[in-house]
Amino acid sequence: MKAISTCPACQGKLHIATLACPGCGMELKNTFDLSPFDMLDDEKSTFLLSFLRNRGNLKNVQVEMQMSYPTAKRRLDEILIALDLFEEDANITEREEIDMRNWFTDHTSTKASEIIKTKLKENGGKVTVYTARGLPCEIWVAADGISFESDKLPIKPPYRFDVFDTVVQLLKQQNGRAKKGNGRNYKLGEENCDDTTVVGYIAKYYARKQDGDSVYDPVFVLAAVLEWADIAKNERGELVLTANYRAKL
Repeated sequence: MKAISTCPACQGKLHIATLACPGCGMELKNTFDLSPFDMLDDEKSTFLLSFLRNRGNLKNVQVEMQMSYPTAKRRLDEILIALDLFEEDANITEREEIDMRNWFTDHTSTKASEIIKTKLKENGGKVTVYTARGLPCEIWVAADGISFESDKLPIKPPYRFDVFDTVVQLLKQQNGRAKKGNGRNYKLGEENCDDTTVVGYIAKYYARKQDGDSVYDPVFVLAAVLEWADIAKNERGELVLTANYRAKL
């Protein structure tokens, strides 16, 4: 029987008073606290096991538990609160659910933006992708229908889908591959952030920055999305167009 944490008579907090060894019969009497995990009810415990079994992939949890994304996200937040692990971010607001049933996408297009929008529509407008280091990133369609947002790109306004066309344009110019670059430690035009790198090319031709400007570096997320869409391989330090996408071109 699973330990209970609340007294059924007065609703007070319970503790363990006796530990018994089934082998030798020895008993230890003291006041032993229950762990935070013992405090979880059956519903939260079941969800947590599913979350761990699916290695933190909330989409797979949704399928297994047969629940919507908002419900799964709320359940996870409830568990974090119960375990005293929840850190509320004032910059993060609950996103609006987008009805994509009547959202048009061109299934025949070879444009990266259309391919990604189509795949997002097939996944209900939101998906979890993984960086080169295996870290999860949540991606979802913005309310305007032409942009996307991510829990790893907390910027306003959000990136439009055509940023992926900009990246592919660079890759095509450089025989299918380009260095990712480094926008955190270099300014536009400097080594590792010029227009031969993905970060520099985005800054110059998408964001319209000038040489010498500081730039925002979104490449680790964009690369994860391009790999998820089978457009470019997210290799160490560079992006490379996939054979499947080259064939489409």
